[in-house]
Amino acid sequence: MKRRSFTLVEIMIVVAIIALLAAIAIPNLLRPRLVANEAKAQATLRTISTAAETYAAANNGNYPTAMSDLTDATPAYLSTDYTTSVTSGYNYTCGTMTATAYSCTAVAATCNTTGSQDFTITTGGVLSSAACT
Repeated sequence: MKRRSFTLVEIMIVVAIIALLAAIAIPNLLRPRLVANEAKAQATLRTISTAAETYAAANNGNYPTAMSDLTDATPAYLSTDYTTSVTSGYNYTCGTMTATAYSCTAVAATCNTTGSQDFTITTGGVLSSAACT
C-alpha cells in the first residue's frame, strides 16, 4: 500500500499564499476600526459638550467646573466620566472647565493604530481636529 502525503514544497507554497493574503487583508481590516474609533471620539466629545451646555442652561449660564458636576447631578447630565479610562482607543481630558468656558480633548492612545487624529471641543460645541502626536 502506498501512502500519499504533501511534500515540503507544496506545504511551503500554501503557507506563502496564506501569508500573502494576510498581508493584503489585515491593513484593510484595521482601517475601518481606526475610522470607527475616530467617529466615536467625536461623538463622545459632542456628548460631553451637550452635557456642559445643558448644565449651563440650567445654572444661569455657568458652565461646570469639574466633570463631577455633570456626573453627580440628579439627574446626571452624563452617565459616564469619560476622563477616567481609555474609551475606544482614545484618552479624554477636560483641561479647561471654568464657570465661563470649557475645553475637552480626545487623544489617540496609540497614534495611527487607534486613531490618526486628536480632537478638541470648546465652549459652544466647536469641534476641531489635528493630526495625532
